[in-house]
Amino acid sequence: MIIQAICFYLFAAVAVASGVMVISSRNPVHSVLFLILAFFNAAGLFVLMGAEFLALILVIVYVGAVAVLFLFVVMMLDINFVELRQGFLQYLPIGALIGLLLLVELVLVFGAWVFAPDVAKSVAAPLPEVANVSNTRALGALIYTRYVYAFQAAGLILLVAMIGAIVLTLRSREGVRRQKIAQQIARERHETLEIVKVRPGQGI
Repeated sequence: MIIQAICFYLFAAVAVASGVMVISSRNPVHSVLFLILAFFNAAGLFVLMGAEFLALILVIVYVGAVAVLFLFVVMMLDINFVELRQGFLQYLPIGALIGLLLLVELVLVFGAWVFAPDVAKSVAAPLPEVANVSNTRALGALIYTRYVYAFQAAGLILLVAMIGAIVLTLRSREGVRRQKIAQQIARERHETLEIVKVRPGQGI
């Protein structure tokens, strides 16, 4: 128990410190790196809770794809962050409203733990049909049986969002050579191949 408590406080402290550095760092590349560190520590907390599937998903999906994508976007795009920060006061009321809603939700969650501590135990109880199995198998059985339509709908929404992002970022610029598969298939042999007869003693 002592080792688990030490690991919990260590992961929690580093995760909170990394979250603070994400929003306070001036360099956006450093912010993404601190975000990756926060993801790793959150994965460690999930492992301590016994949710190894969520820990692996957090490391593989968020660290391996999302955070690295953010890092490449920040490093490759020439973004003027000074201009982005100029409209901070304009969106301050909306940010304050969202922060207030999140605070109310946290108060309701902690209030439910105080006034009804048995609710969390009943929610976290395993399903009868998937009892005595691993966490990953129970989660898979729950997603692909009870919530299969919601899972498919979420995948469809993500697919549409990905296609929309590709279409929005696709730009046609002059002077850029692109591959045209239809023209490559329709070309003739004489358009691509030229036979040159070189006489002896002469170069090409």
